Amino acid sequence: MLFVYIRRRLITGILALLFFLIPAPSGAAEILPLEQITPGMHGVARTVVSGTAIEEFGVEVLGIMKDKGPAGDLILVRVYGDIVEKTGIAQGMSGSPVYIDGKLVGAIAYGYSMTDSKVGMVTPIADMLKLWELRLPAPAKTAEAPLTPETEAAEPKKPAEPAEPVQPLVTPVMAAGFTDHALVLLKEKLKPFYLVPYGVGLASGDISSQPFQPGSAVGAVLVRGDVSLGALGTVTYVEDGKILAFGHPFLKKGHSNYFLTHAHIFTTLKGLENSFKVGVAGEAAGMLNQDRSAGVAGVIEKYPTIIPLRIMVKDNNTGASRDAAVQVIQDEQLSPILAATTVFNVIDKTIDRAGSGTARISFTIAGRHMPVDEIKRDNMFYTSGNIAELVVSELHEALTVLADNQYQQVDIMDVKVDVTVDSDRKTAAIREARAAKAQVKPGETVDITVKMKPFRGEMVTQTVPFTVPKNQQPGPLTLVVRGGGYVPLLYSVMNQAGMEGEPIKPRKKQQSFEKIVKDFMSRDRNNDIVVEVMDMKWDPFAGEAPTKQSAKNKESVKSVEPLLPQFAKQERKSGSAKEDLNKSKFHHTTDYVVEGDTQVMVEVLGNSVK
Repeated sequence: MLFVYIRRRLITGILALLFFLIPAPSGAAEILPLEQITPGMHGVARTVVSGTAIEEFGVEVLGIMKDKGPAGDLILVRVYGDIVEKTGIAQGMSGSPVYIDGKLVGAIAYGYSMTDSKVGMVTPIADMLKLWELRLPAPAKTAEAPLTPETEAAEPKKPAEPAEPVQPLVTPVMAAGFTDHALVLLKEKLKPFYLVPYGVGLASGDISSQPFQPGSAVGAVLVRGDVSLGALGTVTYVEDGKILAFGHPFLKKGHSNYFLTHAHIFTTLKGLENSFKVGVAGEAAGMLNQDRSAGVAGVIEKYPTIIPLRIMVKDNNTGASRDAAVQVIQDEQLSPILAATTVFNVIDKTIDRAGSGTARISFTIAGRHMPVDEIKRDNMFYTSGNIAELVVSELHEALTVLADNQYQQVDIMDVKVDVTVDSDRKTAAIREARAAKAQVKPGETVDITVKMKPFRGEMVTQTVPFTVPKNQQPGPLTLVVRGGGYVPLLYSVMNQAGMEGEPIKPRKKQQSFEKIVKDFMSRDRNNDIVVEVMDMKWDPFAGEAPTKQSAKNKESVKSVEPLLPQFAKQERKSGSAKEDLNKSKFHHTTDYVVEGDTQVMVEVLGNSVK
């Protein structure tokens, strides 16, 4: 056994010496074809274990696994040597180039979990080189589920082979500059993409930016700037400003748009299931424009399209403030999540607490091919839960409306966000409302006086001018006075009757992209008092195909009719279409999140105001 060990160490040392006598490839690499690879061959692999220095470890070929990988055949290998003795094949080693007799074989890409991780699989370099031959197609609408780096598994829709210790398909990504609360939110939001973030520190200024070479640490980065989020791997091959890495997919998006960055490895940790490198991405060096089964590919000194995101947060209680700037990749599925969680992170860092509070947010989104020049929105929120998470909800919604619209591709060019947070509860409940006049004419403006009770405060009075619609028919007119974010009374009563799902609303006709965006911007705000005509002249089930559920819903409405005002029942039974009424709505902005609702009734006379 001692002889075998000495012999193996001697072979490894000789191969390593021969390798260092070979200059780093500046042109086409000499490749060992797959058909010439046989069990028993020995070679070396290159990777970074700590810092940026490239080190080597031994590789022994165990066999060829036909059509085993997502891109084709895989080479089964066993690794050995001092640097892999404790960790085995670690996540982050993916892409490590393997050489036999100085010829490039491929990239270490997969390993078995729940083992000593000494056995893994190599993606042949011939499959990876094909990535450079692909034309860049239009961005895909949806992303395919990725394979776990270094964890052999079938794609999600294919059954795994029972003999393999397959684990849930996840990809570890390094999240630098994120708080613990932000990491929890990131894990939740990125779970559908099979990404698991691990918190690390931000990059220091001394990360090497030397030219990439096979074995260098590399990052595929989604967010960079005052925070960073991306996966770490290893460079497989570089030629004429082009680069190959990973040996397996990252998100398997096909055409991709990620930052290509240098990286620094702090250390390599041995885990219960898999070992993984802990590191951080450095400066951007280019872009990765292909993300497929055989690996990722990109170009150096050409950069991805990004969304510049500027975030300003102030804590009114402590006086703390923070100004952050990040770049988020343009991606229809990921950009809204990445932007919203980044804003959440800045808020969490600034207020340095979790829990209830009141917050104001205003944001502006500009871009190309938008139906409006820019989206502007401001609102006020209160919650007894986590205020930082609630306050970013509309920003996420706005970005999703743009990124995931069915009409045209939108290039988001700039996002600015301004947030102020207060630990106090700034809410006020509507107690009563009165009209200045009991009788009004169509087109006449009447003041509605609203009394509100702030939380632990004295009663306050607000006045909302309301203009009666010019075509309003004579007779009693009921006005709803409510908080902008408060659910109308009718929907609440319907829900109390046990109706399933969301409150039923009238079916809308197909809307234009412009209408959708403008409706979003003009939506009621939580700190508004809203005065509007109570419109009961609609059938919530109009146009609905008869089903057991629709029948149940209709019966539910009938069951709550005794709870509704008599005028409401009569108007609903009239069968008039909603569009027949020129509905009118007026807003008054306050310094409170307005809760509750009430009604005001006036008599509309027959003569209109001229």
